[in-house]
Amino acid sequence: MIKKIGVIGAGTMGHGIAESFAMFGYNVNLYDTNAAQLEKALNEIKAEQQLLVEEAFISAEKAAATMENISIHTDLQTAVKDRDYVIEAAPENMELKQNLFKQLDGFCPAHTILASNTSSLSLEPMMALVSEARKQRMMVCHWYNPGHLMPLAELSFFGNMPADIYQQVADLYASINKQTVKVLKDVPGLVANRIQQGVAREAFSIIEQGIADPIDVDKALKFGPAFRYATTGQLEVADFGGLDIWCIVGDNLLPAMDNSTQANNLLRQKVAEGKLGIKSGEGFFRYDAEQLPAIRKRFAQKLIHQLKASEYYK
Repeated sequence: MIKKIGVIGAGTMGHGIAESFAMFGYNVNLYDTNAAQLEKALNEIKAEQQLLVEEAFISAEKAAATMENISIHTDLQTAVKDRDYVIEAAPENMELKQNLFKQLDGFCPAHTILASNTSSLSLEPMMALVSEARKQRMMVCHWYNPGHLMPLAELSFFGNMPADIYQQVADLYASINKQTVKVLKDVPGLVANRIQQGVAREAFSIIEQGIADPIDVDKALKFGPAFRYATTGQLEVADFGGLDIWCIVGDNLLPAMDNSTQANNLLRQKVAEGKLGIKSGEGFFRYDAEQLPAIRKRFAQKLIHQLKASEYYK
């Protein structure tokens, strides 16, 4: 049974993963090479927990317990030597991950399950430097950002791992209220990111063609398809609409839609201009630097409200 958790990397995803397990009573060791980053991560977790308290999602006592469940480490061996499950959220660099898993294979007990949060790198080459026995206990467990609020976790089942070990991890995620997707083939982007990129490709194309302004494209998505997607999946939506209708509409629309195989030129132009979104102050929209804390808080609040509502649709 998985009881002790190790998280490698204290950045945006790593701290959210650690926070999620800690919220449900798991003992979590959070590792990073940078001590300052670890302290920053603890401060971010504390602030995120406080917002959950303010929104009456958890109690103050649970927030305090969450913080107590997390220990920070700058020594990798100390952080993972007694862990049952270790997940890395390190930068998306294959050589870095290969060497990291080689170290983890040596430092962790034989029963430890190792996971990567990647959605863009293949599992097989990541396992190149670990023992044959460990390969049966390695998988991709991809989270969505922000990890402590987004319910999704994609779990790989690519043929290297016995079904009973996979089930241990699936049960672990169920215990922290995550909705898991079993991914059967090692493909770039797994499932959710591929769907998201399909939507984004057409949204960017509509703006590039001057069909609608960014604010109206987002409005069409939020109050149209995405309004249903919060509670109803695409395949269920298709069933309700009639597959014959979806087939006809697909034949009519798809030839006129974007089928490009690379990032949209408008997107590439904005990147070249340094308009990266909220982190640079401008992307498709402009963001007042003084309002950024309030903007980020409102974003999190909306997810918390949706998370509350989603409890009724499990």
